[in-house]
Amino acid sequence: MTRTSSLPRFIRVSALSALALAATALGGCVSTEQYNAMKLNRDEAVAQLNQAQQQASTATAQYDVVKHQLDAFRGSTDTKEALINNQTATIADLQHQLQDLNAQYQNAISVAGKAGSTPLPAPLTNELTILAEQNPGLVDFDSARGMIKFKSDVTFPAGSAEVTDTAKPVIDKVAQILNGPNASQFDLMVVGHTDSQPVSNPTTIKLGNRDNWYLSVHRAIGVSKELQLKNISPSRIEVAGYADQRPLVANDSEANKAKNRRVEVLILPTTHHAPMAEASPAAAAIPASEKAAAKPVAREANKDTVAPRVPDSNK
Repeated sequence: MTRTSSLPRFIRVSALSALALAATALGGCVSTEQYNAMKLNRDEAVAQLNQAQQQASTATAQYDVVKHQLDAFRGSTDTKEALINNQTATIADLQHQLQDLNAQYQNAISVAGKAGSTPLPAPLTNELTILAEQNPGLVDFDSARGMIKFKSDVTFPAGSAEVTDTAKPVIDKVAQILNGPNASQFDLMVVGHTDSQPVSNPTTIKLGNRDNWYLSVHRAIGVSKELQLKNISPSRIEVAGYADQRPLVANDSEANKAKNRRVEVLILPTTHHAPMAEASPAAAAIPASEKAAAKPVAREANKDTVAPRVPDSNK
């Protein structure tokens, strides 16, 4: 872009005319009318000159602004490319984590549930069976798969991921069992599920539950946080959410939708920890809290926080 400071042709002509008139005035006497006419022409030329200077200044300022914007855009290109590359790498890592979680989930609910298999020790199965029988409206226990299922309609308010006061005592009892001698060597996978109804309530969305994926993960996090408050080591816990993608039954009635809204706690018989049967007498004497402290910290599966509770907020 090239700037020019040359004045418009009509301004130059007017200025020359003014000079010519001034020269005539110096060469001899002129009438008052001629003088006034010369002065008027001069004033018009000065006004035109000032206007041209203002226009030139405005054009220069606009040029500088555009040039600055272009320079800034060129300078940000590398930063934007680096950001895109970083986001691409992050997405790939999250996809890898999701594949790992899917593999573990499928292993826990299918391989462990093969006919004739006993995924958990009998004493642990008995404890969890009794707990489920004592709290039938809140929790189920699938002994074939080693899976505790919390019913979301009692565990959470509608559209919320904060655990209700009704559910907390039962989760506390589950934590006591899972920290006991029959289960402390096992890892846990906490998995959230929803029904197929889309999230549409503005209050629910404002809480961070933008769709069923967010809601399912946040509810799994809510249960895992309650377990951690009761001294379940976070190194034993993985968290996942499947939205409405893993229904137990078809979402064709309100009763069936209620069955699909759940948070599962899978007790994984294959863990990173030494199996109880292979533990030495000295190792068996170590308190469970010290064992948990010595375990490697597992990769966090989700960084979201639990959304605050809003009573009676609908999905």
